[in-house]
Amino acid sequence: MAHVEIELNPVDFVTVGTVGPKGRRKFYLQAGRASQLVSLVIEKEQARALSEAVKELLDDLNKQRGSDLSSDAVDMTGLNMDLRDPIEPQFQVAQMGLGYDETQDLVVLVAQELVVVEEEQDPLLPENESTRPGVARFWGTRQQMRALASHAAEVVKQGRVDPQSNGRILYYWT
Repeated sequence: MAHVEIELNPVDFVTVGTVGPKGRRKFYLQAGRASQLVSLVIEKEQARALSEAVKELLDDLNKQRGSDLSSDAVDMTGLNMDLRDPIEPQFQVAQMGLGYDETQDLVVLVAQELVVVEEEQDPLLPENESTRPGVARFWGTRQQMRALASHAAEVVKQGRVDPQSNGRILYYWT
């Protein structure tokens, strides 16, 4: 696949959602700006970690500013955090990172594509278009990112009662 680089600055919305029944849900990170819609495939654990990391970053920013932690609280009732159609993933995410631009007062979420190197390829060779990972950068307000964190945590909780079973039959010996 050719290298993809996506920059949405700022986003109109950013969300996490799933498609499919419990136990076989596929998780997506999705953002949009105007008519551009970007969907990325993520793992459930990445959604959980993203939620925690965003909350931690925003809480740290509030502490640095000396402001009340509740100043970024978001009323979720008026927000549409559903995935938008069509859900056509650009790539599977390998890793994500967060940053903050003080001059714009925006948080950036950077997602890097998972690239599978074939066995015949030497991983030490220089990157080419097929091995260079795609990157997506979603810039949003602190309120948008706080809403993303809250929503992602709720989406993760909506899974199976015992997520350790992971859709498999477990045998216990007594």
